[in-house]
Amino acid sequence: MKFLWLVAVIAISALLPGGCRGQDGEMRDGYYTAEAAAFDDEGWKDFITIYVADDKIVTAEFNARNSSGFVRSWDPVYQRMKRAETGLHPSEYLRTYTGELLNLQNPAKVLVVVGAERQHKAFQLLTEAAIVQAKAGDKTIAFVELP
Repeated sequence: MKFLWLVAVIAISALLPGGCRGQDGEMRDGYYTAEAAAFDDEGWKDFITIYVADDKIVTAEFNARNSSGFVRSWDPVYQRMKRAETGLHPSEYLRTYTGELLNLQNPAKVLVVVGAERQHKAFQLLTEAAIVQAKAGDKTIAFVELP
């Protein structure tokens, strides 16, 4: 009996304005995350978490974790290695990509930072997936196959 009641409530709420889906393709308020489906060759798994309020991305965190859960931007050895290799500190492109996303509200308009081309593609694909989740009001993690 409780199961039938739950199904009825879910069905009715989906039909009401402000139900489970955003109206007219709008994003629903809340946190949405998309992450890579697998670890990359260096042992990192990229992810983005966005916070949406009033159909706008208000905050965003683009980063990566290793298998132990350690976050890439907290790894000073990795940061130094990448700066020596590319001339770019990873925190620079992380801030640039998320800052531009907040300003432009469209991952397709965020320009590539020289030296972080692979991360740019991951950023775009992950952000697009998080936006799809936000439009559906789906707060589960979206797993994305990255090139």
